[in-house]
Amino acid sequence: MSTNTNKKLITTLVVLVVLIVIFILLGPFYILSEGQQSVITRFGKIVNTEQDAGLKFKMPLVDNVVIYPKKILSWDGAAQRIPTKENQFIWVDTTARWRIADPAKYYETVNTVNNGIFRLNDVLDSSIRTIISENYLNEAVRNSNEINVIEVEEQVQSVESIEDAERLRNLTATVSKQETISIGRDGLSNMMFDQAKQFTDEFGIELIDIIIRQIRYSDDLTESVYQRMIKERNQIAEAYRSYGRGQLAQWQGKTEGEEKQILSEAYAESEKIKGVADAEAAKIYAESYEVDPDFFEFWRTLESYRKTVPGLDKILSTDMQYFDLIYGKEATSK
Repeated sequence: MSTNTNKKLITTLVVLVVLIVIFILLGPFYILSEGQQSVITRFGKIVNTEQDAGLKFKMPLVDNVVIYPKKILSWDGAAQRIPTKENQFIWVDTTARWRIADPAKYYETVNTVNNGIFRLNDVLDSSIRTIISENYLNEAVRNSNEINVIEVEEQVQSVESIEDAERLRNLTATVSKQETISIGRDGLSNMMFDQAKQFTDEFGIELIDIIIRQIRYSDDLTESVYQRMIKERNQIAEAYRSYGRGQLAQWQGKTEGEEKQILSEAYAESEKIKGVADAEAAKIYAESYEVDPDFFEFWRTLESYRKTVPGLDKILSTDMQYFDLIYGKEATSK
């Protein structure tokens, strides 16, 4: 009797061990790592969710475990060409952060991570396009009104004085008052977030933020901006040319004035020297005349003949006293 009992007991234990081994081989346990969460379904119905890491239990064969990431995920949308409220087209590049906050709802509405990204593409792209098209361009490209209080002083070089530098700075000054914004880029990001969050909550998705990563002008708008910049630079260049022409005229006037002054001083000095020379010559002539008056008169008469006779174009009478030295006084008196 005891032998039969022992055999039954051994058989029961063996069967239990085999069943336990089979149960273990069927995989009743799974490991949930850090940064993961799971949804357990039984015949397609959610029976449990796990969000803490560790060794977890499931019913073999009948339970299915779907694991989702618990960490924050990034969404990088493709750049969109969107018109602003004044119908100026810009390229808007945005990014967002999100995570699966309710795995059960996420499983029921989205199911897979890729499907979740597709849903985010629809929701976020629509929100971005709506908000950008409802606001003006300056609200998207700027985040504050600080540009209107910043004073930019034009740097000038190669000038002679502080007055010239100030005058040139006034000529090259460009005043461009920007429009005042009331929302700004961060405000638009918040508006996109608020609008998109209304839809993402339905999928068990927690939308953390939306950030406008880059605003880029379209080709036609970029061309107009370049033309405006070129116009401003041309104005500054013309101011420098005008200043240069003024400096040229100033230096030319100064040079001409100095030239006239030098010539005037030189003329006065030459006249002074000539006067002194004439006085000295007159003195020498007077002294010579006093030494031999006849010779002096003879010399002066010959010098007069040398200068006047070759140029005479008339016939003059020899009776003139002027020719006494040539013909003699007796000849002229007959």
